[in-house]
Amino acid sequence: MANHQQTKKRIRQTARITERNRHARTTMRSTVKAAEAAIEAGDKAKIGETFKPAMAALHKAASKGLIKKETAARKVSRLSARVKGLSA
Repeated sequence: MANHQQTKKRIRQTARITERNRHARTTMRSTVKAAEAAIEAGDKAKIGETFKPAMAALHKAASKGLIKKETAARKVSRLSARVKGLSA
């Protein structure tokens, strides 16, 4: 167990930050999965309402440092290519 005030504070801060990151990561993954499910089903109405939030969630996660900027760009690119492939 921590004996110093600063280490006790760091433990509290780490717990708070970890919880915030876990929530943001879960939200990001859920929105992306919803978009992927809509693409798999081929439901154009559902794709329209899930793709944009998924894209925003990926960019937001990258800006918060949850995922790398390149990872977000790659995932958005692959999602948009799949959406474009359905419309063609």
